[in-house]
Amino acid sequence: MKPSRLMLLTAVALLAPMAPALSATAAPRTAADSRPQLALPDPGFENGGVGWTFDPGTGVGAGNVHSGSRFLYLDAGAGRTARQSLVAPRDGSYDFSAWVASAGTGGTYTVRRNGETVGTVELPQRPTYARYTISRVELKAGDRLEIAFGSGSAWVNADDLMISPAAPADPKVTSSDPEVVAMFDWAKRKANSWVQLPGTVGPINVDEYHTGGTGTGTYEPTYWAGYANRSAYYSRDMTHQLAGAHLIGLDTENETMLRSYAASATAEHKYFPVWSLNFDAKTYLSIDYHGPDDFVREVPATFELVEKAAQAYLWTGDRRYVDDPVLWAFYRHATEDFVDLHNSAKPNGKVKVAEGTGDGIFAGAASYNEQDGDGLAEAGDGIASQYQAYLAIAVLARGKGDTALAKKYDRRAADLKAYFNDEWSGTGSGAGMVRAYTLSGTPVTGWGKENSVFMPMKQIIDPGPRRDAYLDYIEAQELGPQGSPNIESTTYLPDMFFRNNRNDTAWTWMKKIYGQRETQHINSAQGPNGDYPEVSFTLVSQTVEGLMGIAPDAADHRVTTQSRLPSGMKWLRTADVPIGTGSITVRHDGTTKTTLTNNSRHDAYQWEARFPGVHRKLTVNGVPQRAHTKTVNGVTYTYATPTVGAGATAVVQVTG
Repeated sequence: MKPSRLMLLTAVALLAPMAPALSATAAPRTAADSRPQLALPDPGFENGGVGWTFDPGTGVGAGNVHSGSRFLYLDAGAGRTARQSLVAPRDGSYDFSAWVASAGTGGTYTVRRNGETVGTVELPQRPTYARYTISRVELKAGDRLEIAFGSGSAWVNADDLMISPAAPADPKVTSSDPEVVAMFDWAKRKANSWVQLPGTVGPINVDEYHTGGTGTGTYEPTYWAGYANRSAYYSRDMTHQLAGAHLIGLDTENETMLRSYAASATAEHKYFPVWSLNFDAKTYLSIDYHGPDDFVREVPATFELVEKAAQAYLWTGDRRYVDDPVLWAFYRHATEDFVDLHNSAKPNGKVKVAEGTGDGIFAGAASYNEQDGDGLAEAGDGIASQYQAYLAIAVLARGKGDTALAKKYDRRAADLKAYFNDEWSGTGSGAGMVRAYTLSGTPVTGWGKENSVFMPMKQIIDPGPRRDAYLDYIEAQELGPQGSPNIESTTYLPDMFFRNNRNDTAWTWMKKIYGQRETQHINSAQGPNGDYPEVSFTLVSQTVEGLMGIAPDAADHRVTTQSRLPSGMKWLRTADVPIGTGSITVRHDGTTKTTLTNNSRHDAYQWEARFPGVHRKLTVNGVPQRAHTKTVNGVTYTYATPTVGAGATAVVQVTG
């Protein structure tokens, strides 16, 4: 609710400078361009609204803040405006975001360029803070930018404005189903609104206990991955957001963030990466890091960082992922020394399984399920992520040209998967499948949230009736009273179901997550569910990697597609999907016809067009081709492998 007038300080001159709020504030110069970066002088209103012009009935107050200690207010009644004007110092394209609360309707958030409105958000009645963005504002050096808030039928409060560079990539979705089009458009715009403008000076170590932070730092190319009231990105969130980030062109950000985690996984930390880093990509977030023996760390994150580095390499072909010595050392330590150092509580025969201490997250938890982690030595999400890390380093080793090392890790992955299915997971399924072990070696069954979900999601469970029964069990649990309480955990479910070819179920969960975007998050400081960054990033990747089934190998100029369109979706087209140095456009018509256009100017791609089932006849560009079949993760596909030249289009269709 709106604070009382006694709490408001309407005279800006009376406001003394305060510690910086969560938003970045300065306009530094960079080595690449001596002109200052576009920046707001007081985005969190902590310095009294420097640069803002206030109509009567508007000003800066203390009380109903989003972060820090002050905020912008507009009293009820039409016609009141608070605005700020800036001159663009350089050409650029930007997103402008603000946290806004409004007790009624009629309020506005507007961006103007040289006096003309570029975009306006009509503010809904929402008395708690939510984040609103005006995207892709093109500016030329010298353009006059105005950011304005207008009053409505009731009070309006605003706080923590942010400028992001517009997304470098802009994939577009069209479909017979308008919901997936609206979902993707919302998700890509929302995701990019979390990107930091490199070179901006902003606060570090902001959290719910230190709302002004403990100082400032120069932000690197990064994006929010975790709670919006903390000045940091989190390993668990970032790894899940990486594919979506790539798809809107955030490859520099992905590499910066992965490398920062790799650099933190030192011998002093026993090769655990830290849990969270500030946006300067070097300062560990103080709420999660108290010292080298006292910091939040969870076993699956170490392995997921390796897995996602390989995913970034497959999408981009960027040689840094295989040549950078910091990254390469991390992959080796994570899959060798880390496992050796954390493998003492439970004997596992000829294989090794990384373990937690059982003493909580500040001592090293076995699982992402923090409510279930105390007392656990090994957990399903840990061993499943370890399996994928072995497969990932095999991919990276092949990219590096080390075939012998790749084969070694392929064997290690196969051995770990066999051990999991033959011994570790027991003989039951559903509620009877083992999903963790205690420090004493006692098996744990039943519902384990992440340590249940990750086992089929990471595909460590052998295909067949046992896996199918476990997927049924997970869905029943998630739909019941013991389901994941927070939206960020729910975002794993579409991935899990797509990877196990339950396309209708995966799409149902995507729609459920999207449909809850305006629901208040369980953390009241976070805003609505849609303002948890993981939601938007994963809906982007679940459209492209899930529904479209696009699997890249940019370094080898290969790409695989598989239609996972759900029942009732007749066709889906995704244009300008970035891969390597170019992009592709893919359209699925049902599950029997796929069209791929290679938008690259130079590179040809070998395309593997897969169709589930055994089919006798295929055509490529209308010409009959011999049908080939293969079985992948228990599913048999018919496929063709045409080469699609730069600028060319190919069509593969099942005809019999």
